Amino acid sequence: MNTGDHRIGRVRVLSGVQNGKYPAGNSLWVEGTELSAVIDPSLSLPERREELQGQADLVLLSHAHEDHTAGLGLFTDAQVHVHHEDLVGLSGIDGLMQIYGYGGALAEITRVWVLEQFAQVPRPDAQGFADGAIFDLGGSTVRVFHTPGHTRGHCVFRIEPEGVLFLGDIELSSFGPYYGDAWSDLADFERSIELVRGIEANAWVSFHHVGLIDQRSVFLERLDRFAARIREREDAMLAFLAEPHTLEEMIARRFVYPAHANLPFIDAVERRTIGQHIARLQQQGRVVAVEPAAYRAAP
Repeated sequence: MNTGDHRIGRVRVLSGVQNGKYPAGNSLWVEGTELSAVIDPSLSLPERREELQGQADLVLLSHAHEDHTAGLGLFTDAQVHVHHEDLVGLSGIDGLMQIYGYGGALAEITRVWVLEQFAQVPRPDAQGFADGAIFDLGGSTVRVFHTPGHTRGHCVFRIEPEGVLFLGDIELSSFGPYYGDAWSDLADFERSIELVRGIEANAWVSFHHVGLIDQRSVFLERLDRFAARIREREDAMLAFLAEPHTLEEMIARRFVYPAHANLPFIDAVERRTIGQHIARLQQQGRVVAVEPAAYRAAP
């Protein structure tokens, strides 16, 4: 067992590089008396090939993004399960591009990046599950809670009897919620955060950055800070729109990524994120459209 791992009963946190800092992640291993399951096999797992290859009976995925499936190649004989809304993302690279919503040159760049960085293994045989599904491993169960927003099919998992809640990409980081893909939704993400707040658990595991939390007060503090990033982005947009600006000017200003970040998909993510906020702010009467093709905060 990796010395950075954590064990809670039959649940083992397979800690990723730098506590699961992207592109790595923190996976879960659940050992039942009849079956074993790995949850979100990360980019860190291929380094543990001798220990883990072929050992899981089931692979359970919180969603179909590239970093959560990067270790699938270790478990070619395992049954793979993901929420039915995200099944297309496991059909191959074209399906993943549907979830991102990228087209043209950006899609081609992203295809190459995903295949080279994450060695994506298509699993068209993957099976879909729905909210409330329960996987019985023998003495251990994994229950599904559908928490859309990051993707349409994003889910969290509670493992019993330990009461460990795996949060997937409700990941409690200072970056905040990510809802910048075509299949992302701001309002859904906000509802999912509130759902997770109310799920009873004894320990919480995020895929990125934070890892294991074993105190509810710490979990709630981190969740509040994570959720607050949504309002902080919105407040920053309103301040910027004290003077009229176009959507392109808002994208160049950046409200999601820091100025030094340099990834090919950043503009697309900013566009999708800003667009959702602008639509909501217009609906609330807090932002108005002005000519030519610009927005400003309502007086």
